[in-house]
Amino acid sequence: MEEPATRELEMSLSDGNSDDEMPSTLPAEGSHSGSIRKGCDPFAQTQRSKLQHRRARINQQINKEMRMRAGAENLFRATTNNKVKETVALELSFVNSNLQLLKEELEELNSNMEVYQTDSEAINVPMIPLGLKETKEVDFTVSIQDFICEHYGEDSSLYDKEIKELMELRQAMRTPSRNQAGLELLMEYYNQLYYLDQRFFPQHRNLGVHFHWYDSLTGVPSCQRTLAFEKGSVLFNIGALYTQIGARQDRSVTAGIDRAVDAFQRAAGAFNYLKENFSNAPSLDMSGPSLCMLVRLMIAQVQECVFERVTLTTQDTHFTSQLRLAQEAARVSDVYILVQQTMTQPLMKDYVPFSWASMVQVKSEHFRALSHYYAAVALCDHTLSAEEDEGDKEAEKAFLQFYVNVPAGPPLSQVLRDPEQRRKLGKAHLRRAVMRHEEAMRVHSLCKILRKMDILQDVLSLTHKRSLDKYSELDREDDFDETAEAPEIQSQTHQKPEITPINFSTVQVTDIFQRLGPLSVFCARARWGPVRVICLQRREGGLGLTLRGDSPVLVAGVVPGGCAAEAGLREGDYIVAVDGQDCKWAKHGEVVHMLKSCSDRGAELSVVTLHSHDTQVERRAVMLSLGSDKENTRQRLLGGAKGQSSASLLNWNRKKKREGGGVTKRLGSTFSLSFGSIRDTEAMY
Repeated sequence: MEEPATRELEMSLSDGNSDDEMPSTLPAEGSHSGSIRKGCDPFAQTQRSKLQHRRARINQQINKEMRMRAGAENLFRATTNNKVKETVALELSFVNSNLQLLKEELEELNSNMEVYQTDSEAINVPMIPLGLKETKEVDFTVSIQDFICEHYGEDSSLYDKEIKELMELRQAMRTPSRNQAGLELLMEYYNQLYYLDQRFFPQHRNLGVHFHWYDSLTGVPSCQRTLAFEKGSVLFNIGALYTQIGARQDRSVTAGIDRAVDAFQRAAGAFNYLKENFSNAPSLDMSGPSLCMLVRLMIAQVQECVFERVTLTTQDTHFTSQLRLAQEAARVSDVYILVQQTMTQPLMKDYVPFSWASMVQVKSEHFRALSHYYAAVALCDHTLSAEEDEGDKEAEKAFLQFYVNVPAGPPLSQVLRDPEQRRKLGKAHLRRAVMRHEEAMRVHSLCKILRKMDILQDVLSLTHKRSLDKYSELDREDDFDETAEAPEIQSQTHQKPEITPINFSTVQVTDIFQRLGPLSVFCARARWGPVRVICLQRREGGLGLTLRGDSPVLVAGVVPGGCAAEAGLREGDYIVAVDGQDCKWAKHGEVVHMLKSCSDRGAELSVVTLHSHDTQVERRAVMLSLGSDKENTRQRLLGGAKGQSSASLLNWNRKKKREGGGVTKRLGSTFSLSFGSIRDTEAMY
């Protein structure tokens, strides 16, 4: 299994959401793999499914309008009739107007964050989740049947059950439930795409299957025939589903916060993996700038959860505890400012929903206000003892490192022991806190979608009132001194967010089309001649052949003038059946037993010969000749083999690798193995 040689990809892209309330009544009837994973019932009228239906309808209308626009533009360019040009120009203006209205309606749906939030009554700032990308149905039947007939030379009707299982798995994948089962469903299909790629997608030819996906935010449709586009879109949905799972956690308890942190970090890992392994995306949601923005957004939401956990676990009102809360809040504000900067980049500015940009700005202001509030609480609600002790020394040390720059005026150590100086500095912090709260409320009021979110309104109002009340406590009638400007607080965190890499081996799958044979030989990139039937008649000297390896067993050598040579068997042939019994997956000993059990009546062997082909197949064949286990390498990876790179699951464009060594040789156009002394892994019969 090779590493991706390049990271080029042609892609296209819709947005949908799934319902976890009611499972589908149609399980994926399986073959050997027996997948029982199911999608959700798309007709279950839950709040989120209604949202999905509306979004799907708008996507279809956008698709129709874009086709009309393309036709009108072509006609406008082609015609020379001025009257026709005027009519077409008028038509184009109507189409563009309709498209704009549809995109605005879709943006409002995509910005609907409330349906993804937790049902808990605790008052927390809402998170920003992503909706899933939508896709049209795909019919693999004819394309795979034709490829099995043409490439593998088998009766395609024998694989109807496998084709049905693949299509049911893809259909279920379109509506994953919003929980671990939904993630496993998407991961199962994603891992199955590896086998599909190896079995049916040659390097320089596509299968003729069109994959239709829609942009997750704009609904603009795209269509590609490359499987890499399908992989990338499924991977995007894995990340999006993690954001929905993270947003629904009850963050009023530490266990819920921990689950939210894990989900957002895994979402960041999925988007980051997509960013590093995909390029040339035809739609913005899977482009580099968009994925970079999403990774930063996920990290910011993790940092917000960390602050909530610190707030929840900090029971005391000690000076250093309040300073810590202030610095944690400042860190949250800082990371949201980074997200805000990413969202205002040229490509992203007109693409990111206005409600997202507003929410990010609200959060950056809100948490900056909290930072100054906790600084004021630390200064005003805790006094140092007259005699210095270890606790006071620790508090003084923390305070000396609290600000970005040392403020003008008395030394901080002196301010710390002067109640009046502390009151004035605390009042300055509260003044900034109130100003930041008011700015957050102003930005909130400008966005229609955010105004509908009652819980956000409650959070902003409560924290603003709390800072105002505290300011009133500190304000005095005889306080004529002008309030000084509070210094900027040094942001700091005790838990740095991590980007959790996506682990493809968590869901083990079996190749649906494994009956075609081991991937080491029977893959789309290999080329071999037609199946030949060899009739062997045992003589006194034996069959006159040397066998090596297993799954499938290779004819490593043929004795000149022997029974096998006269029957037409050649060095390098693979035995695929003995007396009509399929043995593509048979072990060495099993094939030998079949041959020996034939006694005097002889044996009828079905063999194939590999010709000039992809070097990856050659390498696998060489591995087989050296006695390596030819069970599917991919299966071992999915079983959790250590040291394997998950990047090997994404095989974009492949470059042929030069193979060194003299293990193999060419006899005409036939791949062959050297015939020499018999090794421990081979035997003559």
